[in-house]
Formats: sequence, C-alpha cells, structure tokens
Amino acid sequence: MDMESWKLLRSVCVLSFLLGSCFVYQSLRVVDAQEDPKPAVTLQVDASNGGGRPIPETLFGIFFEEINHAGAGGLWAELVSNRGFEAGGQNTPSNIWPWSIVGDHSSIYVATDRSSCFERNKIALRMDVLCDSKGCPSGGVGVYNPGYWGMNIEEGKKYKVALYVRSTGDIDLSVSLTSSNGSRTLASEKIIASASDVSKWIKKEVLLEAKATDPSARLQLTTTKKGSIWIDQVSAMPVDTHKGHGFRNDLFQMMADIKPRFIRFPGGCFVEGEWLSNAFRWKETVGPWEERPGHFGDVWKYWTDDGLGHFEFFQMAEDIGAAPIWVFNNGISHNDEVETASIMPFVQEALDGIEFARGDANSTWGSVRAKMGRQEPFELKYVAIGNEDCGKTYYRGNYIVFYDAIKKAYPDIKIISNCDGSSHPLDHPADYYDYHIYTSASNLFSMYHQFDRTSRKGPKAFVSEYAVTGKDAGTGSLLASLAEAAFLIGLEKNSDIVEMASYAPLFVNTNDRRWNPDAIVFNSSHLYGTPSYWVQRFFAESSGATLLTSTLKGNSTSLVASAISWKNNGKDYIRIKAVNFGANSENMQVLVTGLDPNVMRVSGSKKTVLTSTNVMDENSFSQPEKVVPHESLLELAEEDMTVVLPPHSFSSFDLLKESAKIRMPISDSSSHQKTTTV
Repeated sequence: MDMESWKLLRSVCVLSFLLGSCFVYQSLRVVDAQEDPKPAVTLQVDASNGGGRPIPETLFGIFFEEINHAGAGGLWAELVSNRGFEAGGQNTPSNIWPWSIVGDHSSIYVATDRSSCFERNKIALRMDVLCDSKGCPSGGVGVYNPGYWGMNIEEGKKYKVALYVRSTGDIDLSVSLTSSNGSRTLASEKIIASASDVSKWIKKEVLLEAKATDPSARLQLTTTKKGSIWIDQVSAMPVDTHKGHGFRNDLFQMMADIKPRFIRFPGGCFVEGEWLSNAFRWKETVGPWEERPGHFGDVWKYWTDDGLGHFEFFQMAEDIGAAPIWVFNNGISHNDEVETASIMPFVQEALDGIEFARGDANSTWGSVRAKMGRQEPFELKYVAIGNEDCGKTYYRGNYIVFYDAIKKAYPDIKIISNCDGSSHPLDHPADYYDYHIYTSASNLFSMYHQFDRTSRKGPKAFVSEYAVTGKDAGTGSLLASLAEAAFLIGLEKNSDIVEMASYAPLFVNTNDRRWNPDAIVFNSSHLYGTPSYWVQRFFAESSGATLLTSTLKGNSTSLVASAISWKNNGKDYIRIKAVNFGANSENMQVLVTGLDPNVMRVSGSKKTVLTSTNVMDENSFSQPEKVVPHESLLELAEEDMTVVLPPHSFSSFDLLKESAKIRMPISDSSSHQKTTTV
C-alpha cells in the first residue's frame, strides 16, 4: 500500500471513529432512550428564582389507628397479650385467653377472681397447685402466654418480666421464655419468697437474657410447690425499644423513614366505637401501665390493654419529629349519640386531654403527665372533633360547643371538622376539614384533579385517609400504589388548599387482617412495606419544599408529573416525579427553563423507579422486595433531556443545581491575558 492510500485509509478510520463517538454521545445524552427517542409529551418546568410556591411544612404525614393489631401486638413492644386477665371486662370468670395451663391439668386449678390490688382492674388469676402425696410433677405446673401469635425472642437480647404476685405460702416460681410447645428453654429465672413477703400483693421483676432465637416463643410461669398463688399484670418487654420508650424498633424505623411531618392518632373508628361504652377514653389510658383497665375495641373486635395510651402517642410523635394531631370522641359512636344538651362532660374530657399535653406540671392534668416522667409540656397545635360523624343528628350542635370551648381556652389550637368542605362551604367554623377517600385505582388516578376547582377561601383541607381498595388493591398491589402516587402529585400541586395528607391504614399484623390493603405488614419477627408504603417515601422531601410551575404537554392520558425544588446538606435539587399509569412505555422530554445560563446549570444526580413485571404484583414475607424502588445514577442530565417512563411505573429524577463554569479574561503584570474558572 502506497503512502497516499495509507493516508486515505487512516482518514476514513478517524472519520468513522468520530462519527461513531458522536452517535454514542447522542445516544447517551438521551437518558435511557429507546429505539424511538421522539418524546410523546413534554414537561416544561420553570425553575426561575422567585418562581414557584412554598409547599406547607405539614403536607405529608401518617395516620396511626389501633386496627389490625397495629399497636397491641405491633408497634407497642409489650409481648404479653391480656396481661391483666381483664379481656372481656370486669366480670368473673373473665376471658383469660390466650393464657393456658402448663403441665398436668389434674395438678392445677386455674380461675379468676376480683382480688387484684388495682381499683381500675380488679381481675386477677388464681392458681391452686394440687400436688398429691408424691409431690408436684418435676417439670412444674402453671400457666403460659403465647403473646400475639408468638413472642419474637432473639439470642443475646434482654427482656424484663414484671408481675404482681401474692400467695398463701412460700413461693418458688420459675419465670421462663420457652419455645412454642415448652420443650426448649430460652431463658429462665426464679422468684423465691417467703409467705410473709407475699401475704399481700408485691411486684416482682426479673431480667432474662435469651440463649437462643425463637420468633414463636412463649412466657411460662410455673411452680413445683403446693399452694395457692395469685398473679396479675404480667408484662414482658424487650429492654431494647426505640429510645427506651416502649416502641418496637423495626416498626418505628419504618414509620420514621417516611419522614412524616404530623401523626394523627389514635383513630379513626377506634375513637368512635360501635357503641360509646367501647370508645377510646384517654383518661383510662394514662398513669402506670398496670393500673390501666384496658378496653374492648368493638369496631375492630379485639381487646387492648392500652399500654399504648394518650401519653405514649404524644411521646411517639415527639420521637419521630412529627406534629401530633389528636382525634377525640365527640359524644358520637357508630350506633349511639349524646345529645347536645348533655355534651359538656365530653367537652371537659377534651379540655382535660389538651391540658394533659400542654399544661404545666402544676396543673391538674399536667401533673399527671409530670408523674409519668414528663415535666415539660408536649407540643399540641391540632385537634380533630370526632371522626366521620358529619350528618349524625347531634354532630353540628356538639361540634359548635366543642369548638367554642376549645378556642376560648386555647385560641392557637387548629380545629379539624370531619365534614367535607371541598365541594361546598361548611356551615360551621373550622380551621381544617377532613377528607377521606377509598376507591378503585382508575377512579383515584382520575382524582388527580380533585382539588383543582376547590374554593381557596375558608378552611384548608386535610386528606387524612386515602387508599385504593377492593380488587385493584389486593393486599397491596403495584396498581394501587401508582394511582395513589398520581393522587398525591395532585395534592402536592394543590397544596395551597390541601395542607395535610396521610395514607390509611398504616399497619397490619398479618395474623389479624381487619382491613386491606395497609402500608406496613408485619408479624412477630418480620416486616415489609407494600408498594403504597414506598410511594410515600417518594414524597419525603416535599413537605416544606417549593412547588415549581410545570406544564405537561402532549397527547398522553396516562401520565401525571410535577416538579419541586428543595435543599439538602446545603445543595439545591430539582425533583421531577412522574406516574405512567399506562401499559406502554412513554418518552417524556423534560425542559427546565428559568435558569440563568451564566450562573446555574443542572446535572444528573439520581433516578428512582418503582415498577414490576405485573401490575398486580405485591410484596410478601418470602419476597419483601419484589416491588420496591430501584435507584441508579442519572448521568448526562441537563436542562433539556428525554427520559423513558416504563409501563406502569412511578419515577423520580433528581437534578442537582450547580454553579456554571465561566471562563473570564484577566490580566497579569506583563499585560498578557489569562483565563480562570469561577
């Protein structure tokens, strides 16, 4: 080959390389571009300084209700179920389930009587140990408690067991954590006392350190000594709870990861009761745990010992960094009502409950809080008068009496009505109105525009319960979560009128599903988030951020998108969120305008996508991460880019706002010009 031919060949190779490089660059420049990069829609985002609108600091939070054993047997870490033998009420014989006998039934007789030392819960358990002339069985006899479908006992962890006991003679009581059938002992200690020591009720405590792990363990109380023993208020708590405040660590962390700005509690229908006799009454849930009588929640059909009570709810809110929203009973249940002329005792109970939270340590109810170890008041700015009672005979009359009394005593407290004011004005004063929506996926997706035409005058909206339910939801489907994501983007865009929103229900113990779906599923030892839980995580940075003006242009009816800006660790970000509710992938052009090209530019930071192969896919204990968000680097992003939205997906794209690099001429001492980067 001569020199000229060689030069020609080399030129062709170089040109081919450059053309190929250009093609590769252009392919990379279009983020995740597919074969047809032409965008079907364009999201135009105005990121100019001073543009946009502040999103309320309180926009996204959580709603806790005692449903599905969310608290008793869930977030509240008490391992013993029916600790005081009070389930079923103050009658004898009472319902001692799930307590059962250990050992030879012919050697022990178990019954309940009203001999407890506690005035508010008189029932105690009596064990008559009936040993014959040969003595008691070597393994002992007694009772055991399996907890809430098994106690999760972990090797090396410590558990404090406390109980009250009295006896007609000396006692030699073994306190043990065992396997579910009692065949293996995980930890054990003895309580030994003379008859003179236990002739009256006395509190005993032991600290057990587990030698093995068993998620279905039980607590046993056994003896080999003949005689009669009374037992009451038996507690077994892990020493390691969140901040030592009694909350199960893993469940609490799942809540905290949502970064909620408020927490509404304790219900819901739980507050109302099927009948007022079973409504949640806060005064019965404060003071020492062993003195709380507990009650039967007749809406969700189970007994609670109320270890998770009024004080603990406020402690939970503070620990998670969320504003407490207390929902109290307004004299109305599902089936009975107190007429307005007789409502004042309920009003006083509400005022007392506020004083418990906000009063100084010398006030009547503030002193009760102080005796529980909390001198400083809790912060309480929001209360809700009843739940889903609008339209009941005495609702409006009762509400007005509550409203006037609370505003007179606490003018700064914001009051929430549970009448919907989104479509027509309320006929009574309120700072917020409560809006609940449970519906199909397609309907909730279409409700993206629900608050577009709502009047901006009057009280703000609180969407305190929302979820997709029914066949679209299963026990937590991807389809449900995508509709909810679109609905939340709509709330975010209407956050000038919608100031708070929370999903419901939050928790479900899989052994007692009273409602489907739920955000967090658990049993004694494991947990996972449904796709709906992960959707809430996408909005963690929205509260207090800035909503950027954005316009979605194109023909697609399956896309919903928005843009916010927020700061994190001193850096400015823009987040694009987009829901593709359709069965086909969509190319979306993102056009960011309003940035001064000489001052700012954007670069890629992170892409997060929630999707799966089937729209009805769910997570489970065997596949807890089947439908979870997947993060990746967002490379080569800029003010004008095209992104691919997979079918049936929720995506977010984080753009980092950076200072532009500008080369400016400067002179040195020899008058020669140089350039520098700023």
